[in-house]
Amino acid sequence: MEKRRVVVTGVGAISSLGLGFGEFWNNIKSGKNGITFVEGFSTENLPTKVAAEIKNFIPDEFMDRKEARRLDRFAQFAVAAAYEAYKQSGLEKVEFDKTRMAVHVASGFGGLITNENQHNLFLEKGSRRISPFSVTMVIANMAASKIAIDLGAKGPAECVVTACASSTYAVGNAFRLIQYGDADVVVAGGSEACLTEYGMAGFAANRSISIVGDPNEACKPFDKNRSGFVMGEGGAILILEELRHALSRGAEIIAEVAGYSATCDAYHFTAPEPTGDGAYRCMQNAIGNAGVTTKDIDYINAHGTGTILNDITEAIAIKRLFGDDEKDVSISATKSMTGHSLGAVGALEAIITAAAIKEDFIPPTINLTEQDTECGLTDLVSGKGKNRTINYAMSNSFGFGGHNATLVMKKYM
Repeated sequence: MEKRRVVVTGVGAISSLGLGFGEFWNNIKSGKNGITFVEGFSTENLPTKVAAEIKNFIPDEFMDRKEARRLDRFAQFAVAAAYEAYKQSGLEKVEFDKTRMAVHVASGFGGLITNENQHNLFLEKGSRRISPFSVTMVIANMAASKIAIDLGAKGPAECVVTACASSTYAVGNAFRLIQYGDADVVVAGGSEACLTEYGMAGFAANRSISIVGDPNEACKPFDKNRSGFVMGEGGAILILEELRHALSRGAEIIAEVAGYSATCDAYHFTAPEPTGDGAYRCMQNAIGNAGVTTKDIDYINAHGTGTILNDITEAIAIKRLFGDDEKDVSISATKSMTGHSLGAVGALEAIITAAAIKEDFIPPTINLTEQDTECGLTDLVSGKGKNRTINYAMSNSFGFGGHNATLVMKKYM
C-alpha cells in the first residue's frame, strides 16, 4: 500500500514565551528567555526558584468560564492551543467527515495541580469536600477527550505517556495514523502543568533540575557550565492532515511530516544509555523512514535539556550518525528559551521545527557561552538565530525511562 503524505496545516502554542503561536514564534526568533522567577507559589523551601512559568494565562479568554472551571490547568492549555491550531488550519470553515478525524494529545503528569489541591482538601476537611470533577480533572486523557468533544472528532482520541518524549510520540503516532489511511485529520500534541511545590521538589530530589538562581544562567544546553534542566509548562498542538485532503480545500501548508521513529534505551529509569545508542537508532530510523540520508538534514532541534548526561549522549549520537555530515547540519536547543515543559515540549519543538522550515530560519541556543568539549558540535547556533535554507529538519525528544522519539519534517514542495 502506498503511504499517504502528511502535512501540517495549523499550529497552536501556549507558553511562557507567548499565548499564541505568533507571539511565541517571534520571541523564539529573537532569542527571548522565557525563564523567570516563580510567582505562582512559594519556593522558600525549594533549592530552585526559577521556571518557565506562564504568568498571564486567563482561561476565560480562551474558553467558556464554566467549562474552564471543570478542567485542570494542563487541559486548559491543551484546549486553548487546539482552538488556535484548528482555527489557523481553516478546518472550522469547511465540511468534512469527522469520523475520520482523531485526537492524540499527550501529557506526562496530567492534572497534578488538581491532584495536589484535592488531596490537601481531603486531609484538611474530609471526603465530603472533594469535587465531583476531581477524577476527570486529574486523569491525563481528559485533554484529548475535551478537544474531541468540542471539535466533534469521532476517530480515536488517545493520550500517550512517555515522559519528556510524550508529545513527540503523539505527533508521530498521528502521522502514522494518517499515513496508513486510518484518519484524514489528527489534532496532535501535548500539554503539561506541573509547576507546583511538590512537582519541583520531586525533580530537585533526583538532582535533574538546575538550582542556579539567575534565570539567565539556569538553562545552558551543551555549555560546559550547565547544571540541569529548568521546568516549564504549556500546551502545543499541530493539525496534521492528509495532503490531498488539505489541497482539496486550499489549505495553507506549513511543513510536511516525512518520517518518525521511537526506540527505548532499556537501560535506566532516568539516565540515558552512555553510548547514546538508543538516540542513535531513533534518529537513524526516522531518517530512513523519511527516505533520506544524513546529507539531506539541514537542521536539528536537539533535545538539549542542559543536564550533564543528556547533552553529552545526544551529541555522541548525532556525531556517530552523521559522521562527516555533522559539520553541515545546524543544531540548536530551544529549551534554553522555553524551559522543559515535559510532556508538552516535544510538540512545542515540533512547532518550532515546522516554523523554522517554513521561514528558513535557525532559532538560537541562548545562554551558551562556551560549549562543552565533550559535546563538540560543529554548528551549534548560539546567541542569535540565523537564516538558512531548510529543506529537511529533525526534532529529538528523549524521556525518563529511556523513551526516545524523533520526527523528520521537510519543506512542502
